[in-house]
Amino acid sequence: MTDPFKTRDCCPSKSSAGGCETSTISLMDHMPSNEPCCGPDLACASRPDERPGYILWHFVDKFIRTPAGPVPQVQTQLTRRDVRGNLAVRLGINRFEYKVAPGLYCVGTPGAEAPVVVTANYKLTFDAVRRSLHCRDAWILVLETHGINVWCAAGKGTFGTQEIIRRVKATELAQVVNHRRLIVPQLGAVGVAAHLVSKGCGFKVIWGPVRAEDLNEFLAAGNKAGPQMRKVTFTLWERLVLVPVEINNLGRHLLWLTLALFVLSGIGGGIFSITAALERSVMGLAAVAAGILAGAVAAPVLLPWLPGRAFAVKGTVTGAVAGLLVLILFWARAGTLELLALLCFTVALSSFLAMNFTGSTPFTSPTGVEKEMRKAIPVQLLAVGLSAVAWIGAGFAG
Repeated sequence: MTDPFKTRDCCPSKSSAGGCETSTISLMDHMPSNEPCCGPDLACASRPDERPGYILWHFVDKFIRTPAGPVPQVQTQLTRRDVRGNLAVRLGINRFEYKVAPGLYCVGTPGAEAPVVVTANYKLTFDAVRRSLHCRDAWILVLETHGINVWCAAGKGTFGTQEIIRRVKATELAQVVNHRRLIVPQLGAVGVAAHLVSKGCGFKVIWGPVRAEDLNEFLAAGNKAGPQMRKVTFTLWERLVLVPVEINNLGRHLLWLTLALFVLSGIGGGIFSITAALERSVMGLAAVAAGILAGAVAAPVLLPWLPGRAFAVKGTVTGAVAGLLVLILFWARAGTLELLALLCFTVALSSFLAMNFTGSTPFTSPTGVEKEMRKAIPVQLLAVGLSAVAWIGAGFAG
């Protein structure tokens, strides 16, 4: 009978190096030689090291015995389940629960001299790392970053010096490997003091490449990164993949915005008109859609070519263009106050969404974002207030 959890390696296993011998623990090691209690189908059998209250991920194939205890061996090829989960989180679905348990993992059959790669416990990041280590024997030390990627977690302090020291000690990594080297992603540098890591746990920090996809080449070059591995990029594709999350984050707000728009559109000389609310809401929703497209789509796509350094200014430019298109669309049926309200709201919404995009880019620093927000938000609120007054005023003027 074939072990359903046994790894099918793409390249020959390498023998353990140094004094740390490793071996694998498969599901078959825990089964009696005769027929299992639940019949010939092993689907219902417990996995090695399964504990009450814990769930083993589908990407765990088996366990590697080490002096510090069993370490889960993970697959390096993503399954359809992984792809579906990654796509969902790209759309903002279950975003803050998409994480793996912190601790020590491995790919292949690493020995005592195998490299140790440090990463975050955000599953999208973890998947990128294990995938990049295809056909390699390596240890993966996962830090507790509460489901946040390396770069953002480093800025927040969760991917940091103390967490590395704590995790190295908790996993008893010094018993697993003979060397004292940790490959830490370059984007985590803002939160990690290499000399304090060395002092705290005895491991030296080696700065890895910016992108996980370069890990294999980095390791093959003897832990040396070429110029391109040190360069932070923000290409058109890298900007586009962030758009769905930005739009999805608007979900609940859009419901309240639509309700508020309906109420404001019906206010007029007759106190409230359902007919006016329905007719005027169409124009208002067009302005909302234009603002979203201008701020959350056009601004990221055209980011390098839009004038100004501040994202709020860039969003103002795309919002102004989108607002003019809205005016052209409703020029014949809307009054002057309504046209003014539509333009102001489209520009304000676009500016705010573009500014909100700063947290997803390497263009600004946290202090730069705070400084921009302090200046831009009052102006954006003023524009929204002017839009609301003009919109209500148009109801009475009509």
